[in-house]
Amino acid sequence: MRAWSVLVTGANGEIGHGLITRLAQAGRSIVTIDIVPLEPALSRLVRREFVGSITDVRLLERILAEFEIDLVFHLAALLSTRSEFTPVTAHEVNVEGTLCLLEFAHHEGESHGRPVVFLYPSSIAAYGLPDLETKMRAKRVREDEWNTPTTMYGCNKLYCEHLGRYYARHYKQLAADTTAGRVDFRCVRFPGLISALTTPSGGTSDYAPEMIHAAAKGEPYACFVRPDTRIPFMAMPDAIDALQLLASVPRERLTRTAYNLTAFSPAASDIGDTVGRAFPHATITFEVDQKRQRIVDSWPAEVDDTAARRDWGFAPRYDFSRAFDEYLIPTIRERYLA
Repeated sequence: MRAWSVLVTGANGEIGHGLITRLAQAGRSIVTIDIVPLEPALSRLVRREFVGSITDVRLLERILAEFEIDLVFHLAALLSTRSEFTPVTAHEVNVEGTLCLLEFAHHEGESHGRPVVFLYPSSIAAYGLPDLETKMRAKRVREDEWNTPTTMYGCNKLYCEHLGRYYARHYKQLAADTTAGRVDFRCVRFPGLISALTTPSGGTSDYAPEMIHAAAKGEPYACFVRPDTRIPFMAMPDAIDALQLLASVPRERLTRTAYNLTAFSPAASDIGDTVGRAFPHATITFEVDQKRQRIVDSWPAEVDDTAARRDWGFAPRYDFSRAFDEYLIPTIRERYLA
């Protein structure tokens, strides 16, 4: 019998770097898909690397024939900023690609008679508050509130959350012999993620890591949001912990298919002050990009992650101080001293 394997899509991205390292440490057999080859340090950790698109059905059929996949981490996506410039491409990658992966997981579940656990990282972009006054009044937003995203990326993420719930609970519900449940879909709605090991990629929440990288390089930084801007964030190690923990929880303990996560919600000025103390010669200014500001203002200042803490024991290790003082700033500083 072939050994069980984990499939990671978008493996060369920010989350993929940390996740593959953790999975390899746990002894998992890893299969990856990305449109670009993995970095050598990552490639050595995987059993099989496929270079290609998640929309390539023939590629997925090949993996289906060669491997017994029991766990999927579907990380591949066109991110928020680029999705606004190319909305049709974003839909093709983010929605049609996810649909291909859900079908793949369903067929895997049918072939070996066991549900395939499907981990899907969604985003606070799935929310859409109409104005700043409403955002301030909303306080800690729950999963089913303000689900009216204003970006293509947010629309894609929210719809794919619904697709996953459909495959898990309602798939072909009018068929004589329904086969719902072959996909055990589990979704986390991530806040802004900050990694010390990868460079920011121009995402709408990347002003936080961009400040640190610019300061560490001795370059001035003009923050594109107001000093009082506040959204939830999380350090990347906590994001990896959350994905692994949710993947391991028995399905009967889960009351939802999509869960909010959060760790800290600093104002942009708080981040600037912290970076300034660590790098006294840093030059951080605020030059608001009104278009990007409107997007960030449509996201909650805080989210309610009670369900994740209750159902599967989510508990981030890094608060604001620890994330910056112990993880982000020392690691990024070392990167540019090397």
